[in-house]
Amino acid sequence: MDLGLKGKVAFVAASSQGLGKSVAVELAREGASVIICGRNQRLLDETKLEIAVLNDGKVIAINGDLTSANDRERIVEETLSHFKKVDILVTNTGGPPAGKFEELSQEDWDDTYELLLASTVSLVRSFLPGMRSQSWGRIISITSQAVKQPVENLILSNSVRASVVGLMKTLASELGPYNITVNNVMPGYTETNRLKKLIQADPSVANAVDEIPLKRFGKPEEFAAAVTFLASERASYITGTSLAVDGGWVKSIL
Repeated sequence: MDLGLKGKVAFVAASSQGLGKSVAVELAREGASVIICGRNQRLLDETKLEIAVLNDGKVIAINGDLTSANDRERIVEETLSHFKKVDILVTNTGGPPAGKFEELSQEDWDDTYELLLASTVSLVRSFLPGMRSQSWGRIISITSQAVKQPVENLILSNSVRASVVGLMKTLASELGPYNITVNNVMPGYTETNRLKKLIQADPSVANAVDEIPLKRFGKPEEFAAAVTFLASERASYITGTSLAVDGGWVKSIL
């Protein structure tokens, strides 16, 4: 199946490792040019080399922290100076710390706002004009299954990620007339370093596999395939949705 991504430019946030990396790799396999960013230069360099083999070197790697307004501005400037436009924006960050309400400080809440919501708003604001001018675009936010079914001990993620979903649902309505689709993808328990850290903080998290109908944790490449489909021409009539890639963990009907 030709997904129609050859010649497209994709920006994938927080993509030196984990789910972001898996998405960047899959988009490159489909022929898209890719911008990756992250805070670890070694991991960025390694991921860039891996992607370059897949899409004839059409990849740039930018070191930066998405929680910093100055870094976000610099990342956007470097991206547009190199590729001039972004057709596909995949917003993504690492997850906020685990903990219950009384264990977390106001600083934890402020940092989570910058990490999850402010970074998403900033990136959309920066790349939207180019999408509107060409009447084509894809905006995809990597959120969490927690926006549909809150996860115990993850109150920061449960709360602030829900605001991202509200933003994206509203944008889907506003941007539909410009042929720009806006969707969320909600990963479930997936075999990443983030999951390992959650299990280290609370070993009982490993028992979540028993609640998953498929009886296993997901693979990053399975998640990436769903994101890449939503970025494609084949998904041109899908917008304003939140797609769970969770092995059936979320129990809600809608």
